[in-house]
Amino acid sequence: MWFKKMDKITPATLLELAAQSLVSNEDAAICALEELPRDLFVPLFVAAFMGGRKKILKAMVRIWPFRCLHIGALSVREPHYEIWKAMIDGLQTLPAQNSPIWILFLDADCRTTCSEIRTTLPFCFQSCVFSQHSILKRQEAQQGGRHIRTITSNSEPRAPREPMELLLDLSLDGSLQTRQFLSFLRRKIEQSFGSLHLCCRDLQIDKMSDYKSILKFLDLVCIDHLGIDQACLSEVTSLLDQMIHLDSLSLSKIPFKSCKGKNFRNFLNNIRRMDNLQELSLSFFCLTNQLHKLLRVLPPQLDALYLSFCGLSSRDFIVLSQSSQASNLRLLNLSNNQISWEVSESFQILLEKLSGTLRHLEINSCLMTDSTLSVVIPALSRCSHLRVLSFASNPISMPTLTNLLQHLTGLMELKHVIYPIPVHCYEQWQFNGSLDQQKLVEVQAELKAMLEAVNRNDMHWATCPE
Repeated sequence: MWFKKMDKITPATLLELAAQSLVSNEDAAICALEELPRDLFVPLFVAAFMGGRKKILKAMVRIWPFRCLHIGALSVREPHYEIWKAMIDGLQTLPAQNSPIWILFLDADCRTTCSEIRTTLPFCFQSCVFSQHSILKRQEAQQGGRHIRTITSNSEPRAPREPMELLLDLSLDGSLQTRQFLSFLRRKIEQSFGSLHLCCRDLQIDKMSDYKSILKFLDLVCIDHLGIDQACLSEVTSLLDQMIHLDSLSLSKIPFKSCKGKNFRNFLNNIRRMDNLQELSLSFFCLTNQLHKLLRVLPPQLDALYLSFCGLSSRDFIVLSQSSQASNLRLLNLSNNQISWEVSESFQILLEKLSGTLRHLEINSCLMTDSTLSVVIPALSRCSHLRVLSFASNPISMPTLTNLLQHLTGLMELKHVIYPIPVHCYEQWQFNGSLDQQKLVEVQAELKAMLEAVNRNDMHWATCPE
């Protein structure tokens, strides 16, 4: 579980220094909250957060005067885990008395609170728009004359409660702290009697079999970025059935046997429904002679395609070069699929079609030889928007490497190249411990001199760490 970034750090002002001084005495700070001017809440909150003052944070969340609160750069790992827990514990799910004010914890690079919008309804730029349980949907229902009531187990109506929304990214990594936090979060949602809506935008799961019960309390329709490592395809499709707004899908280590027959057809049917999909990453996912089925259901405007360790065949490369996606991709990763001489022509056609859009290309460990790379160099040199090229761990000779450099220096947007150590630097190529470090130093010096000779010091060439 992680959070990206709080407001940008700037030199401390007198107001911020005063806030830091106040939070050093937690009891005094908490007593002062009721009398604190509204405009001082944000600097005081930042000072309390940076100082790890859990009691103050919990108290401030309880009476937060704004419609939203955005938190970033926060991890559930120590020491921030307990701070995050304390703030969520401060959420008040009490019966509504005044105009609804709701709190939003959000993983976003934005201000601590949204700009105030003078409307009669609560508003936040990052609010949930997909779920029927979101605040916006509830407001629409109330405006339409349908009021939401919370019913207890005895079927007795409860007083309407303050609607709140909690937005966060979850990484289910199997750690004890993550499990404890999720249990705490689940209890908090249950205690809210439906007033607290959890909206998870980015969900990453390691070994899905460990989290089946936990996933039941998530509102899956909210998710737009999903990553799963180690799961059967049938388990994946059971989740995808409820996700129609995905922008990004990443699957890794899906068992070979589960990528066939009915499971694969169900998976394709789910992909077909994802009109918003911009990024698809499949790793250790068997697609041998099946890529045409996948490309047929992918949106043509797909932005990024990762297909490492997918066992792509010559037929798959032909299909990819003829696909509608071949004219739109900005990022393509074909690493760890063999690009042999037989495939070189199809790969060349693919690069020609991508020449107007491709910005990032990875073809690491593809067993590309001099003859194969020489065929595709002309097409590669026409990818005018290419910014990153990585083709490490391929058996390339020094003459071919220098030939490639000469062709690529004309690509003014290309800044980063990860290249393979030439085969002459090894006593036996691909054998660990056989690298001649002196020969590698000579290679690096020669490439650097070539770049300097054509005034391309802005283009960084590097090898992968051994």
